[in-house]
Amino acid sequence: MTEQSAASGPTFGLWYDFRNPDPDRPFSSFYAEVLDQIAWAEQRGVDSAWLTEHHFCADGYSPSPFVLASAILQRTSRMRVGTNLIVSPLHDPVRLAEDSATLSLLSGGRFDLGVGQGYWVREFEAFGKQVRQRPSLLEEGVEVIRRAWSGSAEGFSGKRYSLPPVAVTPVPERTPQLLVGAMADVAIERAARIADGFLSTQNAHHAAYLAAVERTGGSVADAKIYAGQWSIIAEDPEEVWSRIGKHALYQLNEYISWGAFGPPDDVPRFADPAQILEAGAYRLMDAETAVTELTDMLRACPQIKDVHFWAQLPGEPVDSGSERIAYLADKVVPAVRERLAT
Repeated sequence: MTEQSAASGPTFGLWYDFRNPDPDRPFSSFYAEVLDQIAWAEQRGVDSAWLTEHHFCADGYSPSPFVLASAILQRTSRMRVGTNLIVSPLHDPVRLAEDSATLSLLSGGRFDLGVGQGYWVREFEAFGKQVRQRPSLLEEGVEVIRRAWSGSAEGFSGKRYSLPPVAVTPVPERTPQLLVGAMADVAIERAARIADGFLSTQNAHHAAYLAAVERTGGSVADAKIYAGQWSIIAEDPEEVWSRIGKHALYQLNEYISWGAFGPPDDVPRFADPAQILEAGAYRLMDAETAVTELTDMLRACPQIKDVHFWAQLPGEPVDSGSERIAYLADKVVPAVRERLAT
């Protein structure tokens, strides 16, 4: 697929957290396998790779997405790489701006920075931040990053950050998109106001985001959504789920324990993989179902610019994830593009 065709419609990508709860699998070989997978996926027509961040996780959940992004960008030639997402309140925004600019310059402008306010109290405490200040840390951080990318030497003085009158260099030749993820209404409103686009989770908040764009004076027609999917697409998805559902159970219950979906004491854990499906937290689809549902979603919401799927679940063998990537690239993406074109 050419860059022109990718630009003319939605792109399709993979989502990575680099979690490795298997004590017998060295991280060095795991990283090497996944990087090989990503380079191979680009050759199969996959358009994007998205990296996420957490810290202090026993399974090694990726703490350094920028380092991984650099490796991926060096192994690929067409694929866009973005973060979905960086917990920006944990970081100095100048460093976020510098690292993002460097990645953009290294890759010919193929990097986008996605950020969010975070939620895990343990991370905030460990980094000396206060979780109650995360909205202002996020919003001021976004302003500092934009100023840095512009080359402005005016400096900045805010409630959480200050920057003397110095210019941050080098500036990106192609300014990265600055995307913001959110799930709560007030956070979605903020994303609509300050971001170049919205990082969505499980397709639950597209309408809320577009309504917020309209309320905040933006152009709904020009809005951009980058949609992270929680679904398993395979020839026999039930059989695949019987093998990997336990990994989804681990993934979701860990997120719940960290506070991703609300106060951990108020959100019940999933008891087994079947309960995950009953709750709709994951969808199982074969190619025909996936093509129909993705086409309908993209027609109904043309603001969706990219749809990306978990490449593999925590602890799942890389080869197992690669089987689903091949199925997605061969049986789903071309058919969705064909239907959208007609």
